[in-house]
Formats: sequence, C-alpha cells, structure tokens
Amino acid sequence: MDILVLAGGLSTERDVSLTSGKNILKALKECGHNAKMLDLFLGYYGDPNTFFESGEDFSDVGEIGLSDPRIDEVKASRTGERAGLFGENVMKICRKADIVFLALHGEDGENGKVQASLDTLGIKYTGSGCLASAIAMNKYISKQLMFANGITNAEYIVLKNGECVYPDFGTPCVIKPSSGGSSVGVTIVTNKSEYEKAVELAFKYENEVIVEKYIKGREFSVGVLGDTVLPPIEIIPKEGFYDYANKYQPGATIEICPAELSEEETAEIQKCAKDVFDVLGLEVYGRIDFILNEADGKFYALEANSLPGMTGTSLLPQEAKAIGIEYPDLCNKIIELSFKKY
Repeated sequence: MDILVLAGGLSTERDVSLTSGKNILKALKECGHNAKMLDLFLGYYGDPNTFFESGEDFSDVGEIGLSDPRIDEVKASRTGERAGLFGENVMKICRKADIVFLALHGEDGENGKVQASLDTLGIKYTGSGCLASAIAMNKYISKQLMFANGITNAEYIVLKNGECVYPDFGTPCVIKPSSGGSSVGVTIVTNKSEYEKAVELAFKYENEVIVEKYIKGREFSVGVLGDTVLPPIEIIPKEGFYDYANKYQPGATIEICPAELSEEETAEIQKCAKDVFDVLGLEVYGRIDFILNEADGKFYALEANSLPGMTGTSLLPQEAKAIGIEYPDLCNKIIELSFKKY
C-alpha cells in the first residue's frame, strides 16, 4: 500500500511526532509498504503526483531534546506562505495515499482539526475521528464526561483568559494547559507562593488552564488496541515527576510492564481504561493515564491520549510487546483496525 506518515506540525510535541513518524515509517517499510513521511506544516515543493515514486521521505530528523521545540523558528523556516497549518501540497499527497498514518501528537495533531479536514475530503486515516479526538484532547470536557459516567478522577477547577483563582482544595496541586500534551507547561506546586507563577506558565501555551488536586501515588498507563486492553505499565521517574524530559530521554524513567499489580487491581484498571476509551468515543487505539491513590487505594483517571507516542521510549509499544505484538505488527494492526472504520 501507499501509506503517508504525517508528522511534525506546530504542536509543542513536534519533535516527539517526528520521532514517532520516523519509527513508524521504518516499521511500515519492513512490512513491505510503500511508505513515505511528510511534515504537516513544512509540506512538499516537488510534484505531488510523483511523491510516492520519489526517493524522498523526510525521515532525517533529530532526536527529542530536553525541552519542547521553538515553534517560532519552525514557522520562520517554511518557504512561501507561512499562514495556516497545512504546508504546500500536503492535502494533495494525502489524497493519493491509500491511508494516512497520523503520527501527530499534541494540540494540532490530536484536537480533531486535522481529522476533520481529512474527513471533508474523504481521506482515510488512522486512529479516532475528529469529535472523539477533540473531546479527548480537551481535559476540561473529558473530565466532565468522566465525572458524569462515574469514572474517578481528580477534583479540579478551570481558569480562562489569564485569570488566577486559587482553588478551594489548596495545595499541593497540578497546573496544566487544558489541551496540552507530553507534560509541556505542567507544574506541581506545593504552596500558594508558587501558584501564580505556575498558572502564568500554563497560560503561555493556551487560554484555558486546568488546576487539579494533587494525588500522591503510583503512576500507570493502559493502552487500548481495538477491543484488546493491553497490560498496564508502571511509570517511575528517577527524579521529579513524569515531565517532558523524563518521558523522552532514555534511562530517565523506570517502566515496568506488566505492572506489579494484583489480578484484581489489573482487572480494575483495565476495565477503567476501556470505560474511558468508550465514554470519550475513541476508536482504533489510545492510551489512558492513571494514578493509584495511596490514600484511598483507588485508581484515578488522569487523561486520555488519542494518538499515543510511538517513539523508542513510548509506553504503548512496550505494552503491546508484553503480549507478543512487535512494533511493526502494532503499526500494521493500527492500519487494519483503521480501515474497518470505513
């Protein structure tokens, strides 16, 4: 098949996306597909009609840094018109693919806008549709749906347009952009004096901020692949919390899969993961993050990822491997399940 791996873009997770894309591209080629990679924002200035016959795949990308990329520099690097998310010839090339493998992460890749654009043109793509993607990306909306459906998650307040209201539940608390990912702009504050600065940081990334009551406990993630709920993985950063650097720098975090949980706990967290997946309307695959509260022994759902990372340190491929699904097979399975949507 002719498969376009769409990566990059203008999200704060741009570098993560490019690395996922590079890995996916390699796996698809190993499986015998005619796969090519393209940057969503930078586009292609050659002939789109011969793109899949060309020797270009734009997979020569660097490693993930210790902090999120300079998006202003990315914008300045595009030739010609710099407005808009879609680069030159991107949609024309998408139309020529049998399916588009979305290796996008973060707001521009997971908030449903790209999916909606592909939908309007009748282009097939991997993962969830535009509505579920938008819901899962917005922590405020997804938390409301989880609360409404009896799924335990942290108490929270929402701040908008630069306001700085101190929560009734006080500190410690977690402050995060409502639609961010990879822990970019996230701060754990332990006292009131740190609060305003953390809120200000989160507002640098978007105009809606979530403040959650801090839950102390063990951190887990559970992937869903079609009707299969993957084994939970425990995440133990060697220093600090599971921030951008600890997520993507090899050796920074200890990851145990399958997680050391009792059979009852494993069944409970897997059921909760599937409940979240279904409540948010996700399709094909996804990953749900949890905290096991040491105070009450309950699993608290943190958030859902509609396009989980596929890098060398990413969690979903590790979970799949634990049940015998190697990385290339995982990519093929995602494509197979995605075609079923159509």
